[in-house]
Amino acid sequence: MLRCGMIDFIWLAVVPNHRIGRKRSQSPPTLRILDASIGKYAHLVVEMNPEIKALQNALREFARQREWDQFHSPKNLAAALSVESAELLEHFQWLTDEQSHNFSDDKRAKVAEELADVMLYALQLADKLDIDLIAAAWKKLEINGEKYPVDRSKGRSNKYTEL
Repeated sequence: MLRCGMIDFIWLAVVPNHRIGRKRSQSPPTLRILDASIGKYAHLVVEMNPEIKALQNALREFARQREWDQFHSPKNLAAALSVESAELLEHFQWLTDEQSHNFSDDKRAKVAEELADVMLYALQLADKLDIDLIAAAWKKLEINGEKYPVDRSKGRSNKYTEL
């Protein structure tokens, strides 16, 4: 539930008004939510998180200062993202499910660094391709909701084509 002034909203549906590759220059997406007090829909405008914008700006400046932009083609950033994802996975290799839930503080810090690397490369790639990553994530969540309806997927790990 979301409180906005004196009105309580229930998140009923995420309905972005954009396509997955919405460019930052286009109007921001809206989310359709249900106003629980009157049973009507309201729309919220979703702007990219200012911290994400700040991170992208900092990453641009970091690369500019080192003259690394010449190496940051979308292909190279996607490859680097894949490598960092593999480095993240390495921390979980050969662990049992139980062990993967119970890291020492030192191991958790190393995993956090790898997660940060993955996030930073994803942000750089999205920035380079002019993709609003937050809007794309909301859209993907909507798509996944359609592919995996609760009544057919609850408690199951099957792929959507096998539900």
